[in-house]
Amino acid sequence: MDTPPPTDQPVATADVETDVVLATRLATTAGRRLVALRAEMTALGAHSWQVMDGGDTASHRYLADELDRVRPDDAVLSEEGLEDPRRFGTDRVWIVDPLDGTREFGEPGRVDWAVHVALWSVSEGFLAAAVSLPAAEITYATDPPATVPSVERERPRLVTSRTRAPHSASVVAQRLDAEPIRLGSAGAKTMSVVSGETDIYVHDGGMYQWDSAAPAAVALAAGLHVSRVDGSPLVYNLRDPWLPDLLVCRPEWAQPVLDALWT
Repeated sequence: MDTPPPTDQPVATADVETDVVLATRLATTAGRRLVALRAEMTALGAHSWQVMDGGDTASHRYLADELDRVRPDDAVLSEEGLEDPRRFGTDRVWIVDPLDGTREFGEPGRVDWAVHVALWSVSEGFLAAAVSLPAAEITYATDPPATVPSVERERPRLVTSRTRAPHSASVVAQRLDAEPIRLGSAGAKTMSVVSGETDIYVHDGGMYQWDSAAPAAVALAAGLHVSRVDGSPLVYNLRDPWLPDLLVCRPEWAQPVLDALWT
């Protein structure tokens, strides 16, 4: 992936640390801890499932503890956490995936896994977000937003799952004659569109709010088209954490993709 300008920012004290600085710090620091943990456990001969479980647990604990320390009044929705009943009585909810792409994390050498940290406001939408690709030493954030490079290709590149092609991706690839690129992690796939490596990411049939929240926020800030696969806006902090589909693409491909899916 092309490397954007660094988004690491100095760590401010808790009372002046802005939401986006906090999101960036959390995603970056959690990612660095995960890189070190994977190296340590692999060197000790741990099985891949132990590496995966260890990463999920350690990253969640760090993020949950830090959010409780610096944003004690905010609710948290995390893949690895228990239900936080406060999220229906507050305007601010952190939506976190401590380790997106656990399978890839368990495979030494793979870089297509991520850490997602987003702040959602019921009244205002996304307030801040960051996605780190720790093994690639990159963090993307909503501020400053990434600059999506201009590209010229004979065929659009469509990024899809390593292990299976969702129905929507198969339809779009066939109808638009798109070149398939396979990656793990929703965050890694979305950031491949942000970085210009690919043009379209479409997924249906299996996803939760924490899988897409931070990647969607970062992509929106970068000026990409982001929606459900029917073209409707994404809405978060729903009572049911299941939010099964996502479309992220360069703006010029939005209508062709939607036409391919629905006409």
